[in-house]
Amino acid sequence: MGGDLRFEISQNAYIKLILHALKHRTSAVNGLLLGRISGPTDVIEIADSVPLFHSSIGLLPQLEISLLLIEEYYAAKGLNIVGYFHANERFDDYEVGGVAKNIGDHISRFFPHAALLLLDHRKLEALPKRKDRSPVMELYTRETPKNWKLAGSDGSSQLTIKEPLANMVLLDYVSSEKWQDVVDFDDHLDDISKDWLNPDLFK
Repeated sequence: MGGDLRFEISQNAYIKLILHALKHRTSAVNGLLLGRISGPTDVIEIADSVPLFHSSIGLLPQLEISLLLIEEYYAAKGLNIVGYFHANERFDDYEVGGVAKNIGDHISRFFPHAALLLLDHRKLEALPKRKDRSPVMELYTRETPKNWKLAGSDGSSQLTIKEPLANMVLLDYVSSEKWQDVVDFDDHLDDISKDWLNPDLFK
């Protein structure tokens, strides 16, 4: 169902998700993608992201609470939930698992062109040496109601980062351990004074 749609993720949305995964290196983490379909070229612009969980990743009540709060907040800004981000617990696990597919399926009921982004630990680890400008995430789109397919397996790049130097900025943040400042919904539910919007993360 992804067709020829292309996805363009903003630098801050991209970096926030990766920093979240780096903060919880020994856990699976996930997040939501917020954006809109832009113009006649059918590009889905991912303008922001929200780190969700690192401990209660598959628990439905927490997920439903977070979805309601996130939808309400971003609807006022003209943005919708357009996809899902997942980083597996194990470094050598490159598969989209059941939890990721289930949440992706749920999102695609409301946004049929939803993206599912999976962190590629190999690309992330190689980034300091390769200085690559391409995302360190794999894009999956829904081919059928029960099947997520790796997009761009024919060599076409359907996921791009809006700002070409985003990976350089990411490496700067990693070296300064900026990942310590990321707040996710798990943190917020434990202590409501912690803001899941991460308003000061990039200041």
